[in-house]
Amino acid sequence: MSAPRLTRPKSAVSTGVGLAGLAGLFAWFTIARTYGMSGPLAALANVAACAIPMVLWSVLVDRVHRNPSTGLDWDNPAKPLSETLDISLTKLAGLWVTWTGIGCVYAISRFYWTDNYLFSMKLLILTAPFLFVLSVPYILWIDTRLKHPRDGAWALGQWLMGAGPGDRAAIADHLRSWAVKGFYLAFMLSIIPGGFAEIVSKPWAEIIASPVSVANYLISFMFVIDVGMATVGYVLTMKPLDAHIRSAMPYAEGWVAALICYPPFILMGNGGPLDYHQATADWGYWIGAQPVLLSIWGAALVLLTAIYAWATVAFGLRFSNLTHRGILTHGPYAWAKHPAYLSKNAFWWLSTLPFLVTNGSMTDAVRNTAIMALVSGVYYWRAKTEEKHLGNDATYRDYSRWMKQRWRRNG
Repeated sequence: MSAPRLTRPKSAVSTGVGLAGLAGLFAWFTIARTYGMSGPLAALANVAACAIPMVLWSVLVDRVHRNPSTGLDWDNPAKPLSETLDISLTKLAGLWVTWTGIGCVYAISRFYWTDNYLFSMKLLILTAPFLFVLSVPYILWIDTRLKHPRDGAWALGQWLMGAGPGDRAAIADHLRSWAVKGFYLAFMLSIIPGGFAEIVSKPWAEIIASPVSVANYLISFMFVIDVGMATVGYVLTMKPLDAHIRSAMPYAEGWVAALICYPPFILMGNGGPLDYHQATADWGYWIGAQPVLLSIWGAALVLLTAIYAWATVAFGLRFSNLTHRGILTHGPYAWAKHPAYLSKNAFWWLSTLPFLVTNGSMTDAVRNTAIMALVSGVYYWRAKTEEKHLGNDATYRDYSRWMKQRWRRNG
């Protein structure tokens, strides 16, 4: 007798959120390309063009601020400010110390003051005073609505003030959450201007010059979508949008697996131990003499990148590495637990072809292939650490069981 068919758990994000953000991005791209706006400010406007429609859809259509998971109480009058003022001041102390600590890390880390990271640092320096000021009315207001306002920031503030030992678990999760945001937001901001300038300023004649140039342009466009939507996720970690961090990765192996994929810890960069590009050439070099195969290959690479971007779009306002911000079960996540990792690694294999080398060295070909396999292994490791973290949520366990049953039935 077969097991009863399981029902797919409801996704924490609606499809409409991501589509709204995508519509805003395409609208701004059209304007920017029409009027030749390819500078850093136009690139930041592209992020805003993603964010604003998603926020409006989330609040006006999905009404996410009413979700029980926000912890906000809309059914009763707000608590008087006098009742929550001490909590808010303590929370602000913890929050400001956390931000100051992140600023100190930025200041003493040399890599944040070179190359593309300079843009991130200048932008964060410019916005920091406004964030400090705006945090006051925001915290004062939200604490009057929160059912349980004593969170990790409050626990840290309490400990700093010597008012008690503090909740160590809450403090640790608070610091991990802000470490994620501080690390990845700086990285995302650093790569926004370059990608946006490329897709906006490249002449149409160059884009359509060959199947390779068409494919490469579309691939770049997909990455701009990915980076824009992901940046929104790191910026808008807010309870009223139900986009807050439920928990940050509590396992050291998860941090190691993720951080070695990003600068300055990246192992796959040029000359790194997992650099698989020794004497390689891109896909167009190897199959350029076969026009039909070239078009098919390029289309496959564009499709893989589109799946990768789709996986980010599906998050809506909630994209973030190393965190739990609600379980997704729609879009590409209805077909695979880790569509971004699968498509990304398949793209690397097809675009690099590590077993083909320009110098004819069998040693380099074998080494590149083995190292590429190790890189794929790193992403398998990342996937498993994420499943371990998300597995603490009953909804994710239900999703995993549903996914397993789905593939068994289809297999």
